[in-house]
Amino acid sequence: MTQKRRKNLPVLLLAGGLMAGMSGLVLYAPTLYQMFCNLTGFGGTVQRATAQTQKSLDAKPASEEKVTVHFNAEVFPGLPWEFRPEQRKVTTEFGKPTKVYYHAKNNSDETIVARATFNITPYKAAKYFFKIECFCFTNEKLGPGESARMPLVLYVDEQLMKDDNTQEVRDLTLSYTFFRQEDLDEKGVKAARDLKAGSEKIDSRLKQENSAEFANDAPRD
Repeated sequence: MTQKRRKNLPVLLLAGGLMAGMSGLVLYAPTLYQMFCNLTGFGGTVQRATAQTQKSLDAKPASEEKVTVHFNAEVFPGLPWEFRPEQRKVTTEFGKPTKVYYHAKNNSDETIVARATFNITPYKAAKYFFKIECFCFTNEKLGPGESARMPLVLYVDEQLMKDDNTQEVRDLTLSYTFFRQEDLDEKGVKAARDLKAGSEKIDSRLKQENSAEFANDAPRD
């Protein structure tokens, strides 16, 4: 090995290490993101739920005060899916369960498995935001060209108005991001939840039972 090559070797090793590290981050981004959010509370996704309740979907609201929830949807680079909310925002009463829908479509010619993470902003109001468990933090699959209409029922606890830290909040944003799940074997793909069928099942149950179990992912003081 020449002297010049010896001098360049550390640089080449460092570059290779950085490339490997970046590849690993992209590959495991969904898992790392979820772990980071669960541990730190970043972006509104905090230690998995402590609060659950039952509320009728047609229940009379506890307050006539209004709150607006905005909806965002994103796909991480490398995932050939279309993903969007069917409406950009909804204005509803505090304490009133409200149903909205998200739409996803696989624009590729192969079955693809993806996983979604979510967050609530402003974060200080996250502990008052409740929703049914729907399609986040689980492996979801769509076949070639297949689409899914995913129901989401949510409500904002009226206690938000009584908290000195959040009483002025009247706008919240719910954001979802889908990440592709790479390097799954046939067994892993088969084990993933069918996003279309699973969403239709949830929607049917909501219509029949007219009630839903809600969860909050932020710890209360």
